[in-house]
Amino acid sequence: MRAIISGVGHYVPENKLTNKALENMVDTSDEWIVTRTGIKERRILDKDKGTSYMAVRAAKMILEQKNISAEDLDLMIIATVTPDMYVPSCTALVQKELQASNCWGFDLNGGCSGFIYALAAASQFIETGRYKKVMVIGADKMSSIINYEDRNTCVIFGDAAGAVLLEPSELSDTGIIDFDLHMNGKGSEFLYVAGGGSLNPASHDTVEKKMHYVYQDGKTVFKHAITAMSDVSKKLLDMNNLTSSDIKLFIPHQANLRIIDAVSRKLGLNSEQGFVNIEKYGNTTAATIPLAISEAYQGKIIKKDDWILLSAFGAGFTWGSLLLKWAIH
Repeated sequence: MRAIISGVGHYVPENKLTNKALENMVDTSDEWIVTRTGIKERRILDKDKGTSYMAVRAAKMILEQKNISAEDLDLMIIATVTPDMYVPSCTALVQKELQASNCWGFDLNGGCSGFIYALAAASQFIETGRYKKVMVIGADKMSSIINYEDRNTCVIFGDAAGAVLLEPSELSDTGIIDFDLHMNGKGSEFLYVAGGGSLNPASHDTVEKKMHYVYQDGKTVFKHAITAMSDVSKKLLDMNNLTSSDIKLFIPHQANLRIIDAVSRKLGLNSEQGFVNIEKYGNTTAATIPLAISEAYQGKIIKKDDWILLSAFGAGFTWGSLLLKWAIH
């Protein structure tokens, strides 16, 4: 039994924050941002809406396209670092809004690797035969934890959601074929949000010290991301007796165009094999890969039996790669 992706969807807010607009907010420029990140604009969700708002709409896109009811879902996993609130989970709020009364689920915090983590976890529930329809969503409202006075982070992140539906297939050579996931907690000092948890609960002091915003040591993250993503992707290809020429589409986490280019070169991939949409959305954390998968499918870039390679790196440090053969026309 294999888990196949049988449906894809995504949602991006209408509001755009361009590099030109950021020039009026912090000491930066369009040229500086594009040269160092490849980002031209990012989407920002309204302040009165949470991550669940985007997740619901990405999920509904799949349900409507496949003409199925939310009540058919058995399980839902949402990868996010920005749930609407600590309790209940973002998944509970999405389940309520979708009226998916027959499913259970949970949130998964894997940083920018969250969607790959969630996709790998969800595939196991399908492969055991326990469940038939599992919704996996990557969604983040990064604008809610970004300091727009910090040019090192505010130029990078945006808001979005992407989703896939997993269903079983008895074909052994299709769907999610393999994955390789990793974590190294020593990386926690280089990318984190210090305030708001049990160690530093919200207070006047944590707010004044701006501890509820993302801190990132960009140079360290950059270096580790290139090495980790390229190494784990190469290992996964070798494990499955594949070469770079077998891959129809490489969909990496959209963190930085220079990272994407460096990883692609290390893997021996050409420009046509890599999918990039970072210029439109920036880094949407757990949403980048499912958003890219959805856009690639809607744009007819991928077709049945194509080999797809996913790879990501994020806070934790977390990283991993997932190999799949596309199963839908």
